[in-house]
Amino acid sequence: MEEEMHTDAKIRAEIGTGCSPRGPGCSLRHFACEQNLLSRPDGSASFLQGVAEKSRERLIRNTCEAVVLGTLHPRTSITVVLQVVSDAGSLLACCLNAACMALVDAGVPMRALFCGVTCALDSDGTLVLDPTSKQEKEARAVLTFALDSVERKLLMSSTKGLYSDSELQQCLAAAQAASQHVFRFYRESLQRRYSKS
Repeated sequence: MEEEMHTDAKIRAEIGTGCSPRGPGCSLRHFACEQNLLSRPDGSASFLQGVAEKSRERLIRNTCEAVVLGTLHPRTSITVVLQVVSDAGSLLACCLNAACMALVDAGVPMRALFCGVTCALDSDGTLVLDPTSKQEKEARAVLTFALDSVERKLLMSSTKGLYSDSELQQCLAAAQAASQHVFRFYRESLQRRYSKS
């Protein structure tokens, strides 16, 4: 038996729609999510966040493998297909979020949900959560973290650039705080989806 999860991350303008996680202490951009988009796969999701590759694939695969309860379904292959239509920044985090929602939509058993959060440090050391492509290009360092929903435990990190140990800890703490907004969005998205059924 082969389960396929296809994720089509379409970036589109959605001004003033849905729930915006931006608020006091959180500077993440607008989220949007649709599930069960494709008729043939067991699960599909489109995760939008804001208006590379083998290493990125490996990071996403390792993150998924860390949470999926594969022992419950031996001899089962799970394929996650991510299609990037546009890159508005924080691409790895957006791909991680899309992969998680596709796994949820397919009903794949997981020990926890996970999310991706990207931080950038500018030349002054100012931390920017969920940076745009322009902010990433101008940043001194870009750090992406995958965190679980149970303990906000670090599942994966990908870093580029120069940063100190204290800046790494500052970025990780900011990502852990921001993850609560992503997980709240997951919950609200799932409630909307299943309240329609």
